[in-house]
Amino acid sequence: MMLRVGLTGGIGSGKTLVSSVFEKLGVAVYYADSAARKLMNSEAELKKGIVGMFGERAYGSDGLNRAFVAEAVFGDDEKLAGLNMLVHPAVRKDFIRWTELQAGSPYVIEEAAILFDSGASTGMDLTVLVHAPEELRIERVMKRDGVSREAVLKRMAHQFSEEELKKLADHILVNDGNEMILPQVIELHNMILNSRG
Repeated sequence: MMLRVGLTGGIGSGKTLVSSVFEKLGVAVYYADSAARKLMNSEAELKKGIVGMFGERAYGSDGLNRAFVAEAVFGDDEKLAGLNMLVHPAVRKDFIRWTELQAGSPYVIEEAAILFDSGASTGMDLTVLVHAPEELRIERVMKRDGVSREAVLKRMAHQFSEEELKKLADHILVNDGNEMILPQVIELHNMILNSRG
């Protein structure tokens, strides 16, 4: 049975950077957020559910009308929960399918912003949190996305807090700009490989 590692972290924590290091070490990484975006455009059942919930305007000629759906769920917890109930099971199924194709990988990683919130963590053998202080995360996202501090804080408000994530994760990688992230990733990778031996 392929070992499954769930990798998460708040916005701006450096999940993607850490994932790319794992990929360089020969580990297959499944990016749940981009998979979800792709599935919302390609999975017939999921599309039907989204149209059923948001109406025909949910899709345009070039696929999912992201702005329209985002506006529809913004501030409406019930609609957001409904959308998640459609998307998460489709992502789960896709991840399981994808895992079966990764025979050459020593183990697999699912990188997901909402690993715990979505319940995906329950299907993992090990969960890893990429941690960075809030101020640093805010700065990184403002610079990366060219958005205001308020916009970043708004996005953060929809995610589990760092404190909650720290309690839930099996392992924490510190990406605070002081501690070197590379040796931490290599150490964790070796630890996972040894646990398989």
